[in-house]
Amino acid sequence: MHQEHTAMKVCTDACLFGAWAAADAQIQSAKKILDIGSGTGLLSLMLAQQSNAHITAIEIEAGAFKQTKDNFELSVWKDRLDVIHSSIQDYASNNEQPLFDCIITNPPFYESDLNSPDNAKNLAAHSTALPWDVLAEAAASLLQDNGAWFVLVPTLRAYTMQKLTLNYGLQLSEECLMFNDAKHLPIRAMLKFVKQKEATIQRNKIVIKNADQSYTTEFTTLLKEYYLHL
Repeated sequence: MHQEHTAMKVCTDACLFGAWAAADAQIQSAKKILDIGSGTGLLSLMLAQQSNAHITAIEIEAGAFKQTKDNFELSVWKDRLDVIHSSIQDYASNNEQPLFDCIITNPPFYESDLNSPDNAKNLAAHSTALPWDVLAEAAASLLQDNGAWFVLVPTLRAYTMQKLTLNYGLQLSEECLMFNDAKHLPIRAMLKFVKQKEATIQRNKIVIKNADQSYTTEFTTLLKEYYLHL
């Protein structure tokens, strides 16, 4: 995975999120998937590995757009992968009909934190460029009925995202808390929303490392098809 042109590099939580989503039955049976804010193209490539879907990636930052495009071109699934250089707001406004069975997003996390001097990092990491309510509205408008939206957020902001999505007809159906190890608080929440009137919520967790810093069995099981050294 090449990442020299992207501000936000490949990280463990993104890899785990991609593997968790790719194992979902709705992803595996989907015909059309949207990746909002593709970065390196990691999530699209992971989903392509586990599905037969045509995947469209949206990326606003020029360097990341080029990186996604290059990584797609090197992939064995390149015939099912497209990337568009656009904001999700513009893309959604130009596509008024629901288009996708599933959507995946690793969105900007930070709101009031100090900005970086690097504008590309600000676009990738700060939600001022893409407020979560705008993101949720766009995702809902592009998602077909009964479709699923997979989102990775900081644990402490998972409830905020859940409340926002209700305004756009999206119901939380699964929450998986991500722990770096068993002794600390969770670091991320992996969320699955469905475009339905109601949904039963499934809650679970995954721990990345054992006490000796080796990977847990559950982490290895999810990532072994993607990590060469597992």
